[in-house]
Amino acid sequence: MKTEKDKMLAGEIYFANDKILVAERLRAKKLLHKLNVTEYVMNGNARNILHQLMPNAHKRLYVEPPFHCDYGYNIHAGENVYFNVNCVVLDTMKITIGNNVFFGPNVHVYTATHPLNPIERRTVEFSKPVSIGNDCWIGGNTVICPGVTIGNGCTIGAGSVVTKDIPDNSLAVGNPAKVIKNLAF
Repeated sequence: MKTEKDKMLAGEIYFANDKILVAERLRAKKLLHKLNVTEYVMNGNARNILHQLMPNAHKRLYVEPPFHCDYGYNIHAGENVYFNVNCVVLDTMKITIGNNVFFGPNVHVYTATHPLNPIERRTVEFSKPVSIGNDCWIGGNTVICPGVTIGNGCTIGAGSVVTKDIPDNSLAVGNPAKVIKNLAF
């Protein structure tokens, strides 16, 4: 029989208030508190906290506090990834981030989503993975919705809401984000 965590990671409907998931979110919140309050400057202690929080991220990850996430372990980040202030990453499922990806301030990345039926969503949710390719710039106040793939070499304009996949080497802007230019170099 699958655990609620197994269901969450598989993208199935799951009970988010399962005691194991609650404990894992609490662990993440305690590490985030240390990162965001106690070790606000990126020093050796902050890097150790980041490694504990995001063990699947490359060691060349830079987070400008405050930063928030659900679990941390579902964030798979490549080398030279930068999160500016106030980023929120709801990582109930795998988020893949390539190398050399820069997030502006207040970017939100969501994998968690909810049933449309209001009775169902009182107790359960589900997740869809997010993938961001190499060499991307995600402008400030952007929202990346569940299930989205952003290709390599993309720029997402500030304030965009990305609801659909964005092909490689694209400039996408707006709500919802639309490709307005091919950036092939």
